[in-house]
Amino acid sequence: MNDVNIFFPIMIYVLSSILLIVLIALSLKLIHTLTKVDRVIDDIEKKSSKLDRLFDVIDTTADAVNSVSNSIVGWITNLINRLLNK
Repeated sequence: MNDVNIFFPIMIYVLSSILLIVLIALSLKLIHTLTKVDRVIDDIEKKSSKLDRLFDVIDTTADAVNSVSNSIVGWITNLINRLLNK
């Protein structure tokens, strides 16, 4: 019984030391991974900001084409209405 009272605390100390070392290693790997993810997110944000101008140009062009097509459709509709009313 006396040997068990000595063995279990030593075993708990050894296992907790191993667990602490493993947790420190995992924390360091997590910090390294988060640093890489942060760099990737910064790169994506930079590239998407460059594309924002392109999408603004596309949106403006689409609005202009829509306005022109609405004018043409309105003109054709008025012409057909005049012909049908006569």
